[in-house]
Amino acid sequence: MSSSLPSYRFLALLVPLALGLSACSFEPKLRVPHTPGDHIPYAAKGNPKNTVSATGPAGSAQEFVYGKALDEEWWKLFHSQKINELVQTGLKNSPTVAQAQAQLRQAQAVERVNASIFYPQVTGSLQATRAKASSAAFGGGKGGFRYSLVTGSLGVSYYPDIFGVNRLVYRNSKALVDYQRWELEAARLTLSGNIVTTAIDAAATRAQIAATQEIIAREKKLLQLTQLQYQAGAIDDNTVVTQASQLASQEAKLPPLQQQLTVYDHQLATLLGEFPGEARIPELQLDQLTLPEKIPVSLPSTLLKQRPDIQAALAQMKAANATVGEAKAQFFPTVQLSAAIGSTAAHPGLFFDPVSSIWSLVGSLSQPIFEGGKLRAQESEAKAAYEVTFQEYRTTVLDAFGQVANALRALQRDAETLRAQQTALDAARKSLHLSEVSYRSGASDYLTLLTSEIQYNSARIAVVQAESQRYQDTAALLVAIGGGWWHEPGKGAPELQKVSIPPVKPSGDPQ
Repeated sequence: MSSSLPSYRFLALLVPLALGLSACSFEPKLRVPHTPGDHIPYAAKGNPKNTVSATGPAGSAQEFVYGKALDEEWWKLFHSQKINELVQTGLKNSPTVAQAQAQLRQAQAVERVNASIFYPQVTGSLQATRAKASSAAFGGGKGGFRYSLVTGSLGVSYYPDIFGVNRLVYRNSKALVDYQRWELEAARLTLSGNIVTTAIDAAATRAQIAATQEIIAREKKLLQLTQLQYQAGAIDDNTVVTQASQLASQEAKLPPLQQQLTVYDHQLATLLGEFPGEARIPELQLDQLTLPEKIPVSLPSTLLKQRPDIQAALAQMKAANATVGEAKAQFFPTVQLSAAIGSTAAHPGLFFDPVSSIWSLVGSLSQPIFEGGKLRAQESEAKAAYEVTFQEYRTTVLDAFGQVANALRALQRDAETLRAQQTALDAARKSLHLSEVSYRSGASDYLTLLTSEIQYNSARIAVVQAESQRYQDTAALLVAIGGGWWHEPGKGAPELQKVSIPPVKPSGDPQ
């Protein structure tokens, strides 16, 4: 066994040398698109500071607090236990979230596989052979000869990362882990946003159904009144027919609303990861929601860090950037070092005898010489792929800023719309009351009453829709700024599994 000592000395000198050489990297500096500074407003003509107020439960004025981050999960700002239950159920049961979690675990496993290349690969083998060889080739007699052979060895192989290709492969896989992590958080954010907006849609539809049912009840009373007046000879039959037509028109609006509510309930069940026939969806009412009065709005520099889709796009850029470095490194030699030590003997009793020891040291180097332009084409492909991710990142950032800007303006206009609709409803309610009194007393004709009736019905539905839109756009703004996931440790995406690799600092492209 003493004859194997030179191999250990050789490796002891060679491995640190290889680690020192591996400080070289071909990865280019990451190029990130321009983004606006914090002094630039999201919306054209400046950011709104607050909204007007209106009457009703959804009429509170809203204030936009710029530079303040959400200090809780965004849907909790509506202070609705039913919303909380729906979102928590969806996050727990959704197959979309479960799929994203599995993709993250898969990426983490690939990262660990690629990290293993930084360490020597040790393999042990043991083989016992019993064989018969012919003696004819040696002029021997019949029967040949038999022999036994026992061989055992311990082999070590190592790929010194002289030009950094292994490290670039690892960086690529690490960036893809980050990408999957942010994709998981984006899936959670998108799911919670869809659940809340669908629940609000369902609540608004219920409110419209309730309003329509009240309108139908009112129309029935007016029809009874016109029938009595017709029987008394105070009006002609045309008035009765007109009121009956108005009642039928309102009744025709009810089935489509009921069908729309069914669609929303089924959609909610799907978002919760349940079958529509088995789901038990709580019936949310609009008046059970609280409109957030102070809305935190992150500054542009913070938005880039808080939006999961932006972070995912950035991780893709980093992975593509590492791939460019990999393509450049392929032009340079690949080195492999291997060593083996063991024993081989014809009898087990001699296996540990020094005369049976064997060892080997192998160093190999391969250098591409001519591959028909393949390596240059691979480099061009990698650079083009990076440009694709670069432009995708730009698009993602532009979309994010556009969503915030649109939501800010939408909330401003929603408040103005609700105020106007509430004013119109108050006026329509008074007009209808006066028209009914005047009609009963015979001071006005039915046409005046019908006009007031139609105006009131339209105003009532318009107010419900305006209230719903304020809730919807508030949710859209809270989702657009990232959703507040960063303040909930343990509830966000799973933490990345740590992978320890030798500390090597890249020194830039070699000349």
